[in-house]
Order: sequence, then structure tokens, then C-alpha cells
Amino acid sequence: MTDEQYDAIVVGGGHNGLVAAGYLGRAGLSVLVVEKRRTVGGAVASVRTFPGVDAHLSRYSYLVSLLPDQVVADLGLRIELRSRATASYTPVDRDGRPGGLLVERAEGPATAAAFAELTGSAAEYDSWQRFQQTAGAVAGAIAPTLLRPLPRRADLADAVRSAAGADAWQALFERPIGELVEVTFADDAVRGTVLTDAVIGEHTYAHDPTLRQNRVFLYHVVGNGTGEWRVPVGGMGAVSAELERCAREAGAEIVTGAEVREVATDGAGCTVSWVDAEGAERTATAGHVLANVSASTLARLRGRTGADEEGSQLKVNMVLERLPRLRTDVDPRTAFAGTFHIDQGYGQLEAAYRAADAGQLPDPLPAEVYCHSLTDPSILGADLVAAGWQTLTMFGLHTPARLFRDDNAGMRERALHRALAGINRHLAEPIEHCLATDANGAPCIEAKTPLDLAAELDLPGGHIFHGDLQWPHADDDTDDPWGVATDTDRLLICGSSARRGGAVSGIAGHNAAHALLARLDR
Repeated sequence: MTDEQYDAIVVGGGHNGLVAAGYLGRAGLSVLVVEKRRTVGGAVASVRTFPGVDAHLSRYSYLVSLLPDQVVADLGLRIELRSRATASYTPVDRDGRPGGLLVERAEGPATAAAFAELTGSAAEYDSWQRFQQTAGAVAGAIAPTLLRPLPRRADLADAVRSAAGADAWQALFERPIGELVEVTFADDAVRGTVLTDAVIGEHTYAHDPTLRQNRVFLYHVVGNGTGEWRVPVGGMGAVSAELERCAREAGAEIVTGAEVREVATDGAGCTVSWVDAEGAERTATAGHVLANVSASTLARLRGRTGADEEGSQLKVNMVLERLPRLRTDVDPRTAFAGTFHIDQGYGQLEAAYRAADAGQLPDPLPAEVYCHSLTDPSILGADLVAAGWQTLTMFGLHTPARLFRDDNAGMRERALHRALAGINRHLAEPIEHCLATDANGAPCIEAKTPLDLAAELDLPGGHIFHGDLQWPHADDDTDDPWGVATDTDRLLICGSSARRGGAVSGIAGHNAAHALLARLDR
């Protein structure tokens, strides 16, 4: 057993922990990062998932929106985030006739025509444009505050009202977002296209009185003031690799294969104990610990009982020999270039929530699909690119962890079958016919339930946000100006459990580092 001393120990080498280590190291602090897995990055990773197939998939997290340009510049990250050519495509069957709603990344005549064909007039697209302008104004008011001490609620309300109009604050911060969606839009598919950003990854619904759906919506639209979800060139692993490089160059020491068993604090400092890759017990001490683990995991490491959380998503990764043809005449390279919505009509989302809340797997199962390789072919080997191979990621909604607890493997197969049935309803050929096979002759497809994510990434209940997202403001005068405090000054939260945590952002890591530097007056 050894005992080493640092200024700060970061528990967990996910992206937020690496961001914190980079900032602290650049400020001259000695920093140790302790990571359970053999590689850093956590959910921000690229994996060659299928044997013999040269495809590096973003296996867990898959797109980047909330990572501020300021963090990229501050740390000198050499990453490229590409815009997708299509924002979204929603296939819609009405009166037995297949159709769809195309939303271009830069909206133009094709988007306007798609709205008119689907809804029968220009009115719904006019409402869509006004709604997007309001959401953009709200994002513009909130985004600059995310890397600063928390604004007071009243001050943020003034900023939102000034930027987006007097009604915007009440509609998004005080009333269920379902009210705003229903008063703004008439078409079920358009309503669902908006609502999906409010329910993805959370077990919630349009009129949830807790307003969890409102918070999810805000976090999906505020990134860098635009809310655009971009594709990292080289996959998510390229992002974590750059963060690791920057942390090491800043002087941080990183230990992997180290399972932390205890975090102890007192008035003088902190002790972190872990078992290393060879099974030896190790300890290190520091003036402060930054916890890049969930609040429930941190509680356990401190010998306490953490809150129960519950994820609500199904993640499916695929490699295809070709993109499937659609029942409509839309080019699949256009339809799959953005977010491809499946069974995400407003009524369908409500019905799916009610089914899942009653303990039933939704039928149909709402989901959305992304083809990263259309935007970034580099995640595939050159031979596969030349042959026309593609990757697909599917994200299923309203699949809470409770549905899988009695029989995870069996329910995983049922959920996967239901998700594939959903996309097949809109295809001219079953997607199974397009799947590539690996070196063992097995189809290149895998599914991850919330319980799988809990086991593989230590996500509490498989919750991709570590728990319910919180408002990006302080409720009143607070002694936690950065939203990262715990019950002791020696221990800070630098992961998704922080007040402005959640998603691939680095915001929590930045804010915990700056909170510590402010205490040390550096």
C-alpha cells in the first residue's frame, strides 16, 4: 500500500473528470485521475464492437451539443464537430399513404414544401419557425451562463424574457411544455417532433407536473446557443482521446484499471482508496476530491445510501452493408443523415409513456435513428466506405429500467424486435436484410438496456443523466455558487450529477474546477 499526496484527486475518468483535470493542471495543481475501466472516457468512447469489422462505433453516447466552444478553446482540444446535412426526417403514414416530414439543417424550400404536403397549408411551418426562433432566443440567453456561477432564478427569468418575450419564461420554466406544444401546433407529427426533445432519456411525458420534461427540452436546445447536435469526426473516442491528451499535457496523472472502494473526507483533506489492475490496494490523499461519478455511487463510496435512479432508453448499434430503401421516394442518404423519427407522434409518445408506466413494453416503441457514417466516414475502414457500408445508431424511448429487472436478456430481445419492427414499417425492405455480418457470421447488431448501461458504465439505474436534470439557475441566494457542492468543502461534484451536468458537455468538469480554484484563489 502506498500513500501519495496531491492537490486534487478526480474520481472517475469520464469526459467531465478529464476536463476538470485539464483545467486544474493548467492552473498548476497536482492532479490524480483514478478510473475504474482500462480506458478513460466513460460513455464518451469509440469501440470496435463487432469481431473482424473495421467500424469504430460511438457505443454509448453518440452526438455532441452541450460542449461549449469556450472549453474546446481553453483546453486546446483538437477536435472537429461536423453538422449533419439533415436536421430530421419523420416518416408518416396517413390514410394508407406513406409520406414524411423533412427538416433540413439549413431550412429552405424543401422543408417548407414538406410541412405543406403533410399538413395541407403553410400555417404549421409558420408556427414551427416562430417556435424555433423562441427556442433559439432562450438558448442564447442561457448558454452564456453555463460556465459562470449560477444565476439567480429571478435574474435568469429577466434574461429569458428580454431575449425571447414575456411569455417564454412561464411556458418553459413554470408550465408543462405540453401546453406550449398544443397551443402552438395542430399536427400530431409536428407536435411529436418537438416533444421528443423533452422526453428522450427520461421517463416523463408532456404534462408531467414535475416539469422534468421541460428541463430535458432545455438541455437539448441550449448548447452553444444553437442547440445543434453535431457528429465528432473520428467518433466519440476522438473527443475522449483529446481530453486525455490535454489532461496529461497539463500534468495530470491518470491511473486506469483502478476500482475506487472508498472516499473519506475530514476537515484537513481527503483519502481515496482503490484496488489497482493487479489487485493491490492503493491509497492517495489530497486537499480536495472531485467526484466524476453519480451521486448514488459517491454516497456508496462514502458509506452512505444513495438515491434510486432509473434510466429509460434502449441503445442499439448496427453496421449495415447498405442503407435500406424507404417506402417513400426520399433518398435514404437524406433521410438518415439527421435524426430519423420512428413512432414519435404526439399521441404515440403519450401512449408509450402510459404503457411503460403501467409496466408494459410500448407497442409501437418510439425510437430515433442516426447514421453517423454519412457525416463522418472515417469511423469505417476505407474498404467498407468504398463498399457503401454504413453505421446506424437507434435510441429507443420509454423503456424504463423496471421493465428489464425480472429478465434483462429476454426483455432486451423483445425490445430490440419491437424497435426493428418499428423502423421496418417505413422501409421497402427489412433492415435485417441490410445488416453486415462479423467474422463469426453473426449479424452486426447489439442492444443495450438501462441495466446493461448500469453494469458497464456504473450509471445509476442506467440513467444517462445520472438522475433528473436540474434547472440551470440557483433558486435563491446560495452557498453553492457553481452548483457542484456537497456537504463538505473538501468534496465537489464534477460529473453529470452537478446542477448543470448531463450529456456530453464538460460543463460540470469546468465548473467544479473553477469552484475549487476560486476557493484556492488561483
